[in-house]
Amino acid sequence: MGLSEDLKQGVAERWQQVVGHQFIAELGEGTLDPAVFNVYFDQDYLFLRDWMILLSMCAAKSPDFDSARQIVAFLHLGLGGEEGLFQKAFRERGMSTDDVESLEYLSTSQSYSGYLRTQAYEGTFLDVVATLLAVEWPYLDWATALDGDGKHPKNQYYQTWIDIHTSPGMDQFVEWLRRTVDASTLAPAQLKKMQSIFENVLKYEVQFFDMAYGGAR
Repeated sequence: MGLSEDLKQGVAERWQQVVGHQFIAELGEGTLDPAVFNVYFDQDYLFLRDWMILLSMCAAKSPDFDSARQIVAFLHLGLGGEEGLFQKAFRERGMSTDDVESLEYLSTSQSYSGYLRTQAYEGTFLDVVATLLAVEWPYLDWATALDGDGKHPKNQYYQTWIDIHTSPGMDQFVEWLRRTVDASTLAPAQLKKMQSIFENVLKYEVQFFDMAYGGAR
């Protein structure tokens, strides 16, 4: 068992809280209240900016060109897929450019975004890789599980959200992040830091889903 799997097992309870969250179950069944999804969706749009910073700083801190290419390719994939989906949804909801630009962080997403920015600017390359892995891997996990269980909600945005997170690009990037972590040699203090990153990211992910229902805002 590699280091990435050890990190996952170290947050097993938190991990299950994310992948088994009510939000995910209702998304897969197609019973998720659109108002709940819209809160999540709007905040995730703001989150995308911080995700972009995280990836950009990871590329800047890369030890070699191959690593930088992997990261930049995923950034391009995300901006081409997710960001386009956001704009399409905002138009269909009748939101103007000013409406979109006026979206504000709720306190939960602001705290999460602040944590990501701290890791992006102050963390080492491996710190940022661990942060990205903790963000992306649970999404691949729950989306793959929904798809494997034959969950195909009629709501186009719910289905597209599953499709985005089960795409080959998503799977390949998570595998690259895992290989990078598994190949690292860490001192005890570094390993403790990486485990802390997993714990904090998963904690924020649970709060992010709760926030969509009006909790922990």
